[in-house]
Amino acid sequence: MVPESVRREVHRLREVIAEHDHRYYVLDDPVISDGEYDRLFRRLLELEERYPDLVTPDSPTQRVGGRPLERFGEVRHPLPMLSLENVFSAEELRSFSDKIRRYLEQDGEITWVAEPKMDGLAVELIYEQGRLVTGSTRGDGVVGEEITAQLRTIRDIPLVLRSAHHRQGSPLVVRGEVFLERQGFARLNRERAEAGEPLFANPRNAAAGSLRQLDPAVTARRPLRFFAYALAEPAAVPCSRQSELLTWLQEAGFPINPHVRLCSSLAEVEDRYRELAELRSELPYEIDGMVVKVDDLALQRRLGNTARAPRWAVAWKFPATQATSRIVGVDFQVGRTGVVTPVARLEPVRVDGVLVQRATLHNQDEIVRKDLRIGDRVLIQRAGDVIPEVIKPLTGERNGTDQVITFPEQCPVCCHRLERGAGEAAIRCPNSHCPAQRLQNLVHFAGKAGLDIEGLGEKNMEQLMREGLVHDLPDLFSLDPDQVSRLEGWGEKSARNLADSLARARRVDLARFLAALGIFHVGEVTADLLARHFGSLENIMAAGKEELMDVEGIGAQVADSIVEYFSDPSTRSMLDRLRELGLEILPPAQEKRPLAGRVFLFTGTLAAMGRNEAKQRVRDLGGQVVSGLSGRVTDLVAGAKAGAKREKARERGVRILDEDEFLQLIAGEET
Repeated sequence: MVPESVRREVHRLREVIAEHDHRYYVLDDPVISDGEYDRLFRRLLELEERYPDLVTPDSPTQRVGGRPLERFGEVRHPLPMLSLENVFSAEELRSFSDKIRRYLEQDGEITWVAEPKMDGLAVELIYEQGRLVTGSTRGDGVVGEEITAQLRTIRDIPLVLRSAHHRQGSPLVVRGEVFLERQGFARLNRERAEAGEPLFANPRNAAAGSLRQLDPAVTARRPLRFFAYALAEPAAVPCSRQSELLTWLQEAGFPINPHVRLCSSLAEVEDRYRELAELRSELPYEIDGMVVKVDDLALQRRLGNTARAPRWAVAWKFPATQATSRIVGVDFQVGRTGVVTPVARLEPVRVDGVLVQRATLHNQDEIVRKDLRIGDRVLIQRAGDVIPEVIKPLTGERNGTDQVITFPEQCPVCCHRLERGAGEAAIRCPNSHCPAQRLQNLVHFAGKAGLDIEGLGEKNMEQLMREGLVHDLPDLFSLDPDQVSRLEGWGEKSARNLADSLARARRVDLARFLAALGIFHVGEVTADLLARHFGSLENIMAAGKEELMDVEGIGAQVADSIVEYFSDPSTRSMLDRLRELGLEILPPAQEKRPLAGRVFLFTGTLAAMGRNEAKQRVRDLGGQVVSGLSGRVTDLVAGAKAGAKREKARERGVRILDEDEFLQLIAGEET
């Protein structure tokens, strides 16, 4: 007998899950976090396993996703596009493996393939005689939406297979994932903000929205990418293993995720999961877990599928990066460039292992578009190490006590009237003397990305400003150590250390100084380009827009920002005062330097020197330093606890130097 309370719970779970499936797969408009959805689904599975009589064909556990949108034509998949069961721990993975062994009655070691689980949109591509003829979305797993014209615009997808992989007879059905890289997603949202259009909540929604454009020309303007990962019928090609199949697909012209790993044991699978979890934030795209597949295709065929998922594969999910909380208030922060950013104060909640109490609301337009209110229960999301953002309110939970968020008309710090430029989403404080802007400029100038002046973090800088000892950049170099030593929290030793650090900072190379000024759009790399091209601060200040744009890597927006900054009389006055106080800006060395043409990336901790000093030594020897791994990098310097960048660099064939090798290099003992 099935208790009536269980029947009611199963019925309720099915209704709730079906609604969330519709919002997630069809509308691309989820209202709960992935973690909450997983808990609902696992509870339904648990009840159905305990009471098999309750299992029905229309249960969410027996099918995949929702029906396709009606505005596109429909495509019936040659074979169903199944979903994957999820596991959330090593113990659950081992249980999955044990189930496979029992099913196969096999005691020997199984070989696995571990693939990053892309957070994108699954698609199917049908090739006839080696040519792409049909492309579709997953839809409900049986029938998808036809988006052939849209998929044709993605350059990663071959329109014609390489000649050796043309096939006669039956079609070749390829499956993979369409996604947006983080950089492309950020650029797309910037463009939408400038155009006054609603922002996408995350890269997956942006990819889905891009593919569901009726006009393929719109899709073509979106920076979509693609990875292939399977064939609907692997027996159609001469491969006996999943790992061989991926190689075959790559040879046929499809991009394959470079982080796929063949694992000879379950222990290796667990190690790879930990490696991917560490690598996750450094990848150019988002992943939400790792797919684990039996490598042997013959074993895959023996294992077969359930109604919903293959028995030979599972998704090992990362901890959820979404959660729900409540907005209890909103602060309005003034940044270095005067932009006023609303930040929600939240009831504390853990997201991906981190306690979150604040989340960005972006700007006034986003508050209005999302209809966010104080008191709302909201869905929040955390990506990498950036500040979390509020995705949407859960309007169904409002009880009438919510309050409209009112954007201030005056700067919350200096009370200057706020302004909004035509066509801009940002609302700014135009007062360049605003204490909040000056504080952030000073913190940046003295920070790690600037002159790296020890003892001048935000708290101490705020104190110096409050005491009237510092108002702008030149004031730092006229600080009296005796005055500083008498301040609360200071003493003679800390004041003297600050004075020594300031003395060292009086001699600074041009590139570091430019980066320290905090010119809009001018970071470490651009500053280095300017220094190398122009050779002196005077030449940069005299350069016009066209001359600046002659520098490779500098576009119109950056050039306009540089011209505007150095045209300001207050900037020129500030620079004159710095020189009067003894600041010496060193030009880049012009002689032939041993590291010219080499591009360095640092990871991990160096014992002999700080990272900033090591970077400077590279620049002094003619090399360039970048902050992320790209095709330009020639050398990776790997210190202690180097992390995942070392593995990624090794995969790309980048030269890897340990600390001893790096020290020999900069000492001239090796080149």
